[in-house]
Formats: sequence, structure tokens, C-alpha cells
Amino acid sequence: MFALLADVPTLVTELVQREIELVKTELVAKFKAIGIGAGLLAGAAIVLLGMLGVLLTAAILALSLVMPGWLAALLVAAVLLIVAVILGAIGYRTLMAGIPPVPSEAIDSLRRDLKAIKGIGKRAGS
Repeated sequence: MFALLADVPTLVTELVQREIELVKTELVAKFKAIGIGAGLLAGAAIVLLGMLGVLLTAAILALSLVMPGWLAALLVAAVLLIVAVILGAIGYRTLMAGIPPVPSEAIDSLRRDLKAIKGIGKRAGS
């Protein structure tokens, strides 16, 4: 009985070490899968960008059947410029709405609450 009790700390230590090794092995496998998946997604994004270039070339070639090629290329470039300007303007407005990243409404509410606690003015939401 005493021999079994004496072996318990060693057995527990070995069990914990094996569990830690199992966790390490599992995490390495998962991180490897995440890395491979991220690489494949990046590759897919690059292929999609190439496809976009091919589609734009197809649009230019299709338009060159009804107008000179240089004019078709300028027309496609102008459409892309308009789309880029619109997306940029929307992105700029969205970005400026979040700057500075300070919760001003929450701060104002806290200030009103503090004034109400001190007995100055009205409480927020009242």
C-alpha cells in the first residue's frame, strides 16, 4: 500500500507530461493546417486577381469590335477609375466616422451620470 502511495506523484507527473505532449502535438498539427489553409487562400486570391485581369482584357477586346482598341481600353480604364473613386470615397467617410476611436457618447453619458450623482443637472436617460 505504501509503495503504491509512493508511486502516485511519479504517475501523476508522467500523466501530466504525456498530456502536455499530446497538447503540443495537437497544436502543432492544427497550426500547420491553419498555415497551409492560409497559403491556399492566398493562392486563390492571386489566381482571382489574374482572372480579373483576363476579364478586363476580354471586356476591352469585346468593346474593340465596335470601337477602336485604344478607345475601348480608355473606356474600361475610366469605368475602373470611377469605381475606385466611389469605393475610396465611401471608405474615407467610413474611416473618418471612426476617428478618433474614442467612445464619445459613452463618455458624455458617464459625465451626465457623475453630474447627477453630485446633484448637478439631470441623470442620463431622464
